[in-house]
This record gives sequence, C-alpha cells and structure tokens, in this order.
Amino acid sequence: MDYVKLGRSGLKVSRLCLGTAFRGYWNGHQDKATAMKTVFKAIEGGINFLDCANYYFGGRCETLLGETIKEMDNRDDLVVTTKVWSQIGEGVNDKGLSRFHIMREIERSLKRLQFDYVDLYLLHAFDTETNIDETLRACDDLIRQGKVRYVGACNFTAAQVVEGLWEADKGGMDRWAVLQNQYSLLHRWEVEPELLELCKRFGMGMMTYSPLAIGLLTGRFRRGHAIPSDSPWANNVERFKSFMTTETDLLIHRMQEIASLKEISTAQLAIAWLIDKDGITAPIIGPDKPEHIDELLTAVDVRLTKEERTELDSLSDWDRYSKIS
Repeated sequence: MDYVKLGRSGLKVSRLCLGTAFRGYWNGHQDKATAMKTVFKAIEGGINFLDCANYYFGGRCETLLGETIKEMDNRDDLVVTTKVWSQIGEGVNDKGLSRFHIMREIERSLKRLQFDYVDLYLLHAFDTETNIDETLRACDDLIRQGKVRYVGACNFTAAQVVEGLWEADKGGMDRWAVLQNQYSLLHRWEVEPELLELCKRFGMGMMTYSPLAIGLLTGRFRRGHAIPSDSPWANNVERFKSFMTTETDLLIHRMQEIASLKEISTAQLAIAWLIDKDGITAPIIGPDKPEHIDELLTAVDVRLTKEERTELDSLSDWDRYSKIS
C-alpha cells in the first residue's frame, strides 16, 4: 500500500479509503460478521483511512465500525472520518450545520464509535440556513477541545469552498484539510472544472466517492443487456437506461479491452485511473465482502500508459454524460 499526505497537513493516509456505509448490511444482503471481516481485511491489507457518517444506517454503521476497531485494538494507527449535516431525527434541530447540531452530533458519534476523538470530521453538505462562520467556529472549537483532529467538507461547490476558506482565514480558524466529492470516469464535471485546482492552490486533499459509478464501471453492465438482479439498478430500470447511453457503453467496452490486455479487472482500471489523477488523495472504495478487498487493493499497483490515460480521458469527457448521482 502507498501512503500520501492529506493535503498540506502532515497526516499520511493510504491511497485507498475504505467506505463504511456498509450498504450490503444496510439493505439486508450482508450480515454484521461479514461487514466486520471486510474491515479487518482492508486494514490488514494496509488501508489506514476509513470513512463513515452519522447518517449511515441511522448511526448503526458508526457502531459497527467502532466495535470492529475495538476488537482489532489498533485505533491509534487509523485515520477515521465521520460526518454531520444529515437529517437524523424529527426535531427542528435534527439537521444542518448549526453549532447546536454539530456539538450534539459529535458527542453521539463518539459514543457510537467508542472513540475519544475523530481524526477527520466532515461537513456532509452545505447548509443554506446557517452562516458558514457559525459552522466553522463550532468545528474549530472541537479541534481545540481535542474531539476532532482535522475538518473537511463534502459536496460543496467551488464558490462555497472559497467562502469557507475566506471565513476561516478571516476568523483565524483551521482551514479544511480535505474535500470529498463524487468523482469517476462517468462523473467528472463536479470536480475537474474548479475543485481540483482549489485543492492544489490551498493545500487541501481530495477524497472521492462512488469510483465505480454505482457499479456501472465494473463491466457487469452493458447497454441492451439484462440488469443483474442483485444490483441497485435492478429497481430503477428507466434511470439505468438514461445513464447507459451509447457513449457510456463505448467507454465501458473500451475499458474492458484495456483491462483484458493488462490482465486486470475493469473495476481495477477505473480505480487506477482515479489514483493516477493528479490531485486525488484517495478514492473511497465500498466492498461488501472480504473477497472483494484483494481485487481493489491491487488497483494501487496498476500503472496506466500515457496513451491509455489520454484515450480514457477522451472517451469520458465530462461534457458528454448525463449527471449520475
């Protein structure tokens, strides 16, 4: 496993981040023991970067992750994230980025995780109803209290990021160490036009989620073919058809050809493209089973030629695709 600095911080993280939304566990296709074994396998393979959120499965993913890490007894060697913003109850203050919500939710997350601190606390989305300076001051206070080591932001636009950086500098508060946004060969428009350049200019890392575009980049899906029954797309055929365009199918077909020549899987190629991208700290992988870990770990060792990179960039040009989210 390779390790890189998280933005301009001195913190080093693995080139792959393990997503612990445990969607297989969430939707009943996976039991608790399998989810825990998946985390064990990832950490044993060198991953030290784990991503979670208070929203996932009503907090139960934090609980499961905390139990797993406690059993492994290696908390101090891991970089663990969790998030705040999402609706987590029926109350009027059960959502958002107010000081009230942030201060309450960090305590709940720490309790579920069985941690004294969170390494990286992420704002899950922008809150249009709360002034950004209130949010930043609350996060800065958590750092001063030792409950949070670093802070970051997810799903923010470039303008929102710039506003946050400006307010942090004006108030003498800690800047965000990292951004987290969706990014893949089929979802490039959100990150490439401005966010990557902002990360480079202001020393932020970039975590990316959905590297396989909800499975479309695994090679299991082709235009005109039946959708696998165990896929998330099986319950939304019309949405699948809107995304699986002729251009998408051409990209996937060519990815399968390149992957075959390199004797790797299409999924490995999709993740290797992300790792090879300048400015990307760590794609977030979301395997449901331990046996998926080995395949994804070896993607770190895949090297793309200049010609392969150029062709994949051309076929996946972000102007050509409907927005996949």
